[in-house]
Amino acid sequence: MLVVGLAVAALLGAFAVERLLARGIAAGRLVRPELHMSIEIAQPLDAVWAYASNIERQPEWMHEMKRVEMLTPPPVAPGSRGRATVRIFGISTTDDVVITRFEPPRTFAIRHEGRFVGEGLLEFSTLGPTRTRIDWMEYLRPPLLPNLGGYIQRPILRSIFRADLANLKEILEG
Repeated sequence: MLVVGLAVAALLGAFAVERLLARGIAAGRLVRPELHMSIEIAQPLDAVWAYASNIERQPEWMHEMKRVEMLTPPPVAPGSRGRATVRIFGISTTDDVVITRFEPPRTFAIRHEGRFVGEGLLEFSTLGPTRTRIDWMEYLRPPLLPNLGGYIQRPILRSIFRADLANLKEILEG
């Protein structure tokens, strides 16, 4: 009986924290749990863009993405739709996405419409003739307790996405 009482108290506490976080974000006192990462790659902008924006090749450097397919015919443009199978910690989910911005060779943005909703933005900039910087913003909102869950998952996802960028760098520089 004590265990049930503690579980109920924990659940009520989580919902209370969720409500407080939602209010703080809505009022601008807190920022939503976005991830911001960047990396510099010793390759020209056009080469980095050509590889990183090639949707079919993204599972080569995004190791948690197991499969990806485009649901709309080429060419890729705003409004194009895709579907990926993503596996993190042995848990698979389908991630339906819509391309919201596709501005070669500078900007690639998506909206996540699967179980975890949100958005992603990759921005590419030239640091010189053979150096490119990628800035990546990702925001994923879990289906349950979206704000609390977002803050809890943030360090895990940051580690995964940083590893993805390191994989991309290794492929392009290797």
